[in-house]
Amino acid sequence: MTQNNKYELLAKIWSEFSENKIAVVALVCFSIILFVAVFASVISPTDPYDLATVTIMNSRLPPLEEDFSGNVYWLGTDGAGRDMLSAIFYGLRISLSVGVLSGIFALIVGAFFGISAAYFGGRYETLIMRIVDIQLSFPSILVALIILAAFGKGVEKTIFALVLVQWAYYARTARASALVESRKEYVDAARCLSLGNLRIMLNHILPNCIPPLIVVGTLQTAHAISLEATLSFLGLGLPQTEPSLGLLIGNGFEYVHTGDYWISIFPGIALLITIVSINLVGDQLRDMFNPRLKR
Repeated sequence: MTQNNKYELLAKIWSEFSENKIAVVALVCFSIILFVAVFASVISPTDPYDLATVTIMNSRLPPLEEDFSGNVYWLGTDGAGRDMLSAIFYGLRISLSVGVLSGIFALIVGAFFGISAAYFGGRYETLIMRIVDIQLSFPSILVALIILAAFGKGVEKTIFALVLVQWAYYARTARASALVESRKEYVDAARCLSLGNLRIMLNHILPNCIPPLIVVGTLQTAHAISLEATLSFLGLGLPQTEPSLGLLIGNGFEYVHTGDYWISIFPGIALLITIVSINLVGDQLRDMFNPRLKR
């Protein structure tokens, strides 16, 4: 594909995507959220987890309140005196990191088993799909709770739990696409040329399965972020040293009844905007790649 063809393809994709104005607004919102998450340490007013800058004297200051030094806390402070705006910026970085990394690893695992099941078929396919059916029959939050209850808290453990929860969705999608591709003539031609099975799956079948996997990956990333937030809110996800949005909401929940609403409300709004924007972008991608689902 030449450079001009690439630009034409990107322009065509953007033209079709921009037909949905709500999806464009969601993409802009997510771009801003992603920028804030990546550069949180640069644009945050303070480091909310630096003990040298946090004092209990600033505990539970309401939004737009000033401390004794004249510093303005635009979204107030939490029970430990941390700036809520800075804490949300850092929380976005952790939440997005966990959601994206777990989605990438789950996609790799699910795509491998899904494509290989469609390619080899037989008892191997039956075994893989029965495992997928069994896992999908259980609620995702229940499986994640059991895994984290057994292994404990931590970023790596949370990502591991989310990968085990999500891989079955990718496997089912990859198998459905690979079943169609594996019966086409170019795959038969590759077999006649005595190409290796792994080479055929990676170079011939996988590229044609990417569009539906991108759609599922977008939606599952939002699902992973909400799952991580739920687990952290329940105290089984990330530790206090890794401030995700769910953990911030959980820390402020005890203060809701005392009128200090901002400690939970503002992280909750940030989490809501993040999940909704990703879902709206994913819905538009789904409609683009599968026009029969267009509403």
